[in-house]
Amino acid sequence: GKTKGITFNFDEQLLGGCAIDKEGTPWPDKTLESCKAADSILMAAIGGPKWDGNPRELRPETGLLAMRQQLGLFANLRPAKAIPQLLDASSLKREVVEGVDIMVVRELCGDVYFGKPAGIYTDEAGVRWGQNNMIYSEPEIERIARVAMDVAQKRQGRCCSIDKANVLDVSQLWKDVVIRVHGECGQGVELSHMYVDNAAMQLVREPKQFDVMLTGNLFGDILSDTAAMLTGSIGMLPSASLNADSRGLYEPVHGSAPDIAGEGKANPLATILSAAMLLRYSLDAGAAADVIEAAVEQVLDTGLRTLDIASDPTDAVSTSAMGDAVVDAIVSLS
Repeated sequence: GKTKGITFNFDEQLLGGCAIDKEGTPWPDKTLESCKAADSILMAAIGGPKWDGNPRELRPETGLLAMRQQLGLFANLRPAKAIPQLLDASSLKREVVEGVDIMVVRELCGDVYFGKPAGIYTDEAGVRWGQNNMIYSEPEIERIARVAMDVAQKRQGRCCSIDKANVLDVSQLWKDVVIRVHGECGQGVELSHMYVDNAAMQLVREPKQFDVMLTGNLFGDILSDTAAMLTGSIGMLPSASLNADSRGLYEPVHGSAPDIAGEGKANPLATILSAAMLLRYSLDAGAAADVIEAAVEQVLDTGLRTLDIASDPTDAVSTSAMGDAVVDAIVSLS
């Protein structure tokens, strides 16, 4: 902010596990009101085994799902771009991951996470059943497909839609709508289709074939984490979840790590890069975003590594040391 003349006003609120502990709910009303009033939202990772035994309404993830739905955050953008300095940190061969640059566009407000009816019930014979409903409406598919076409037009011009249309009726509708939307607004975009099981295999076999991957909520949840690991560490990747007005929620792709909380071992770069996406997509401050991203690259060039990406654990720097190094690089670049 100081280097670019931008003033930020922060309002910190609780969400997830800490909100359950202090407010008795994972999604307090005052957090909702703060989010509605904000230009954008930067969120940390939530969850942890401490609350796994809670009833569904008192789990951290329930607050996150409610947040997405009530704020209309239907479009999740998850980049998975190979970072040259970290190629050897990937579990795949260098020649497989070098040059990977994928954007997963995941629908975020539908599918089995929100479909009704859902729940666990016991039938007359005393047998317990678990039920979730994979369901999409045509407008829900249409709006995420339009986002994917727009993203592809700004990238390499290729969009692969992921479904399971050979088995699932909902996927057949998905495919039909995506084809129609491509004809309406996908000028210059090469559209292809792939079954989700093959897509998972192709991500680890030949990931460079993908540019934009358009997926539903469930498939996108799985494939985006797979794509993230191509880069060497899920701790490096940001994400954006946007509504129709591009007012978004920005968060690291990685989850929480309560086992190392307070030990200074966590990698802050995914959250820092999420802040860059926030500047670019919600605040129209692309120049500031460029500086943050360049600063991260510069720090990695110096060889600084947190524990998750260090080849030698004894050389790892702390969370705060990595953050301070990025701040110093931002100042020097500006």
